[in-house]
Amino acid sequence: MSTSKVLIGFLAGAVVGGVLGILLAPDKGTETRRKIMEKGSDIGDSIVDLGDTIKNKFNDMVDGVKENFNKPKGSAV
Repeated sequence: MSTSKVLIGFLAGAVVGGVLGILLAPDKGTETRRKIMEKGSDIGDSIVDLGDTIKNKFNDMVDGVKENFNKPKGSAV
């Protein structure tokens, strides 16, 4: 199983668990809605951070490939 599938499964499970926990908590409706908004914002921030990390790693990999491609090759004798 690839790392991305495991990460997506973990994030989905965390979201579902968090939402169920909030919805089943004995709070007022306004408090529950506030908590849902906060959790949604936190999860959105986490997803943005993850996307930035993946983008940076991909760009580093591309730069490495470009450097290897542009290296002068040894001359044939």
